[in-house]
Amino acid sequence: MSQRSEFVIFAREPGANISELCRRYGISRRVGYKWLRRYAIGGADALADRSRRPHQSPNQTCGTVEDKILAVRADHQAWGARKIRRRLQDLGVTDIPACSTITEILRRQGCLCPVESEQRRTPHRFEYPVPNALWQMDFKGHFPLARFHRRCHPLTVLEKLERTFRTYGLPERMLTDNGAPWWGPSSGGITHLSRWLIQLGIELLRCRPGHPQTQGKDERFNRTLKAEVIP
Repeated sequence: MSQRSEFVIFAREPGANISELCRRYGISRRVGYKWLRRYAIGGADALADRSRRPHQSPNQTCGTVEDKILAVRADHQAWGARKIRRRLQDLGVTDIPACSTITEILRRQGCLCPVESEQRRTPHRFEYPVPNALWQMDFKGHFPLARFHRRCHPLTVLEKLERTFRTYGLPERMLTDNGAPWWGPSSGGITHLSRWLIQLGIELLRCRPGHPQTQGKDERFNRTLKAEVIP
């Protein structure tokens, strides 16, 4: 028998002293009378602990907006909260929650991989102090485009190199992996593209073999390219 049930049994006896019973059970008179009211309304079952969850949550995302978030995610499995939020803005959706709330909605609905989410909790970022101190470049191996019966050869620089250099200036250093576009078995391991970059005065850096995280930004772009563009 619970403490509340014992209190109510004794408190309902003729001539019971409620104040004395409250002191004996270590509760206030307000709590004691609350237990008695609950028992009078619902019997012994009403004495059980009740949920402390509020009946209304002013910060809870509207169900309609949450449905729209999940609909965008269903169409774009590789998108995270920031892209989903921007897409909803472009569609004219109002009352869009913050990115952190969208992420929590995706997690609650089982849309996020727990292992991948944990790996992203403590990202290691590096940034050079001045622009053009270091650029990263990658080349994703060519692959077929079934719809166009052609092959794609993506170079992971958002624009053509010559146009990019004219627009933003030459980088001091260029970080690449050890792939064929940059390094080869002949001519001292220097390819035509690498030789051209060196002639422009750019210092070429190689990442360690087997460490794609060094090229994290480019590798992430390649993953998005594969998920969103490649059929």
